[in-house]
Amino acid sequence: MVTKKARRLKIKTRIRSRISGTAERPRLSVFRSNKQIYAQVIDDQTGKTLASASSLKLDLKGTKKEIAAKVGENVAKAANEAGIKTVVFDRSGYLFHGRIKELADAARKAGLNF
Repeated sequence: MVTKKARRLKIKTRIRSRISGTAERPRLSVFRSNKQIYAQVIDDQTGKTLASASSLKLDLKGTKKEIAAKVGENVAKAANEAGIKTVVFDRSGYLFHGRIKELADAARKAGLNF
């Protein structure tokens, strides 16, 4: 019997074998826990985080989807300040619905292309 965590890590490994962030097009990685959501823009060639945002740092109120959308807006603003316009989206093995989709849609509306 495969656990949820093992299944997600298997999917994450498969995704990460195909995508990686470069200086021109860094990777927007998302991590979601039961209570918080985190997003960071990563250049995999140098191993540096270029921009980040999380619900923990922002101390937001509302539903989880609303909070995810605000985190998406904030990570897009931070990326734009760093001069990043296009990214590769890394959903980290999570299904593209719910909070992950809200974060991605909000980042797109705020100016990121992926």
